[in-house]
Order: sequence, then C-alpha cells, then structure tokens
Amino acid sequence: MKTKKQGNNWTAYYDPDTKRYFAEIMYTSREGREQYDYEITQDIYDRLGTFSDDVENERLIKTGKSTYSFENTMYGTLGPERTVWDEEANEAMNECMKKNGD
Repeated sequence: MKTKKQGNNWTAYYDPDTKRYFAEIMYTSREGREQYDYEITQDIYDRLGTFSDDVENERLIKTGKSTYSFENTMYGTLGPERTVWDEEANEAMNECMKKNGD
C-alpha cells in the first residue's frame, strides 16, 4: 500500500508499522501560516485524491479526528496559536512523517 498521498495543501500518511492513518492540511501565504493535523480512517485515506478539486479532499480530511492546529497570521487567531488536541496521535503522526522522509 502507498504510504503517502499529496495534494496542493494537504498530505496524508499511512504508517504500516502501527496501521494508522494521518493527514495534514497546511496553508502558507505572505499573511502567515495555518496547519491542521488529523488522524483519519483507512476509508478516508483510500478516497483521498479521487476528487477533481482539492477542496473536496480537504473537506474529507476534516471529517477525521483533529490532533493538532497551528495558526499564525497577520490577522490573529480566534484562540491559542497552537493547540494539541491529542498528544499521542500527534507524536505518532510526527514519527510517521519521519519514516516518509518529511
């Protein structure tokens, strides 16, 4: 099975060692950066990349479990700059990304 899928603003990972799936949505512009990480299901992972529009892929990712968010824009944020929603899943995703060379 493929262990990484990518679109314009999103990347999804599969970790064969833990059998877990993760996805990251990142927006970067001169106004700042936003990053949202999710733990997703195999069904979501399998469907990613099948849409002709990346917005649909991002909507699908957002149905997963939020694990981390970061917002730092010139317009400010509505809450804390960084929030870790699930520490264990966030660490597992970071390990998975390392395995994929990211």
